[in-house]
Amino acid sequence: MMIASAKADMYNGIKLYESRHDDLINTPKSNINEAILFFSKKIKEPEYEKEAALYLLKSFYFKGEFIVKDNEQKKQNFNEGKTLGELYIKKFPNSTELKYWHLVNLGSWAKAYGVLTAAYEGVADIMKMQSEEIIKINPEYQDGGGYFMLGAIHHRSPNIPFFLSWPNNQQAIKYLELAVETGKQKLNQKVYLAQALIKDDQIDKAKEILIEVSNSQPESSNFTEDTYEIHKATNLLEDL
Repeated sequence: MMIASAKADMYNGIKLYESRHDDLINTPKSNINEAILFFSKKIKEPEYEKEAALYLLKSFYFKGEFIVKDNEQKKQNFNEGKTLGELYIKKFPNSTELKYWHLVNLGSWAKAYGVLTAAYEGVADIMKMQSEEIIKINPEYQDGGGYFMLGAIHHRSPNIPFFLSWPNNQQAIKYLELAVETGKQKLNQKVYLAQALIKDDQIDKAKEILIEVSNSQPESSNFTEDTYEIHKATNLLEDL
């Protein structure tokens, strides 16, 4: 009965995370903050530590990207995610899930602090290495998530002679196409691919992708994230 109760308790925490979209739809709520509090406590229980760490990383990302508006607060939020991810990818070095969501937080950390700061602090190199490890362990995780992260890093990282010379937009296109071709096509993968194609002056191909995304409907389980990508695609189309 105690085991069943603990599992039910964990399920309630996961439901808080899955209800994160309610924080932005209809009336403001605090599901994501409650989820962070819940998993911050649950992580202290050895049998649920790994799963709680994973949901904490997911929750930090969502809060920082979609709830917090002030950039200094975003930095604080993603610093917590960065520290947590660094700890748990060492503790569970073969966990694709923890590696991936650590990188998701790192990408947002880099955006909050600026890509040049991230480059000079070695974040871009870390993200490249971890993305390559995800591809080796499980290239199909998150529908080509390793390919997506590697492509995104190539696209967003600055090429700095004698310091950070590997970022390459052709490589970005290559890996983002692999991501789109792996598993279910995700809207964020398509938008990143379109941006890389725009950078490569493949405007017509980019427009086709952006039109497809802008006409998409968000999935209920990923409502906020998908809605963001749909608006982003629409704005990119207008700019073209």
